[in-house]
Amino acid sequence: MTDLELRVVRYDDPVAQELVAEVQAEYVLRYGGPDRTPVDVEEFTPPRGLFLVGLVGDVPVAAGAFRAHGDGVAEIKRMYVRRAHRGRGLGRALLDELERRARATGHRRVVLETGTRQPEAIALYAASGYEPIEKFGFYRCEPNSRCYGKDL
Repeated sequence: MTDLELRVVRYDDPVAQELVAEVQAEYVLRYGGPDRTPVDVEEFTPPRGLFLVGLVGDVPVAAGAFRAHGDGVAEIKRMYVRRAHRGRGLGRALLDELERRARATGHRRVVLETGTRQPEAIALYAASGYEPIEKFGFYRCEPNSRCYGKDL
């Protein structure tokens, strides 16, 4: 794996927003539209949640976040690795750090939503111990939606 530095930034940080725009463009390619799940900047502000940017050298290459999703539960959001940096273990390192930080802030469980048109994400989550759970959130009625959870 390439050396990855993970840095906490605000959700509205320009680098975070650049990576969020890229993940939204990826959703448009795969699903025909962006993720319309409502988000609030403050949901990703410690201690309620956080947003991580992954850098290789000075280059932002990955992003991921979590926000509170009920008592003791954190929801993983906006997991993304730039295409040129995929396949190097960066997504797993990012997910591991999000889980570690969620646990450190008192969360006992993490949940997330993804979709069937992201098989690499589903494979990462399965390999990381996530199990299918009842659908939740904005896309709970969509046939392509898949939700997963993991006890920390």
